Formats: sequence, structure tokens, C-alpha cells
Amino acid sequence: MVTLISFPTTKNVECDFRVVRPRDTNRMEGRKTESQTFGTPYWTASYRLGALSNVEQGLLRAFMMQAGDDGEVFAAYDAMRPRPVLMDTGKPLSGTKAGGGAFNGDAVLQTIINALLITVSGLPAGFQLSPGDYVEIRKSPTVRSLHLITAAATANPSGNCTFPIKYALDLQTFTLPCTVHFEKPSCTMQIDPGSWQGPKSWASREPSFSATEVFFS
Repeated sequence: MVTLISFPTTKNVECDFRVVRPRDTNRMEGRKTESQTFGTPYWTASYRLGALSNVEQGLLRAFMMQAGDDGEVFAAYDAMRPRPVLMDTGKPLSGTKAGGGAFNGDAVLQTIINALLITVSGLPAGFQLSPGDYVEIRKSPTVRSLHLITAAATANPSGNCTFPIKYALDLQTFTLPCTVHFEKPSCTMQIDPGSWQGPKSWASREPSFSATEVFFS
């Protein structure tokens, strides 16, 4: 059974969050180039944390022992863009859904138009999305798909919003019903073996590590 652990709340200094798209390119005679994409795109991340107190250092060390030594997975997100940029006040998302009820960043996948275009419901009216924002589509706690939004979009008065995503949604795994998440949208990752660096001195307490997405179904 997969155990999903949470990333500890600590000071974050640097975060590099990006997609790897498997691709092979051959350069042949006669100025011919042939490229082929294959496999499933996956996310990678590298984190470098700020100067930590002894308590924070202990929290991160305990997290590393679970996610690194024990190979458990954690919910990884881009700490530099934890919510849609135009809706980011520096605090967790809040407000009222267009249809009533409190909004905390969670919504519903209403329609899968195609693998690159979806409609989401359950948003506040006027909720704004921008290119480069993240959206998480979740089938279960450990079955998640993280995407970038590629065009600006705004929720209509009913709280519905249609927007394109990158990369394609796996339509064999993610079928309705699914939930959608805009507050710390994440994917499941494991810490890369040997990547943990945790210097401890009076002058330096800035641990770092990298991680790679893993898939569950």
C-alpha cells in the first residue's frame, strides 16, 4: 500500500519544477533530422531550503528518512507558484463558489473535451487562470495528474471554466468523476537516491534534494 506524506512547511529559497518529455533525435546525412517523442511526460523537481532552525532541520530530516530512505512518495508542488498567479494573495485560496458553498481551491472535472482541453466546475464566478498556472486532476489520493494551463481563462457566472492544458491527460486512467485542485496542485514524487544534501553548521543550514514523479494506477 502506498503511503503519501506531506512536504513539511519550511523556508523555501529555490525550486526548479519542470517536465521531462522523452524524445529521441537523429541527425542523418543530407541535412535530414528525425525526431520521435515516446513514453509519458513526467515532472522533476529540485528544492533548496533556506537557513533552518534545529526544529525545522529535524522536520526535514524526518521527511527525508520517509521519502528518501524508505522510498515513500510525497505530494510535490512548485513552491514558487502554489496557486493561480492572479488569485494569489499570499494565503490559501478562499471565497465562495458561484453555486454556493465555501471555496478552498478544490473543484470538479466537469467535462473532458479532449486530452488537451477540459472544463472545470465549482469555481467562484470570475476566477482567473493564466498561462503557466498549474492544475491538478485527481482520481484518488495517489493517482494524480499535474498540468500547465496554456491560455488565459475566466470562470463564467455559473463557476464553469474551459481551458487548455499541457501535457495530454491520460484518458485511460483519468475518467469522470475526478476532482480538480488549484491550491498547491501537486503530483506524486520520490526523492532521487543520493540527492539529499543536509549540511549543518553555524554558517550553513540549507538542505537540498531532487525528486522525480512516480505513477500509480
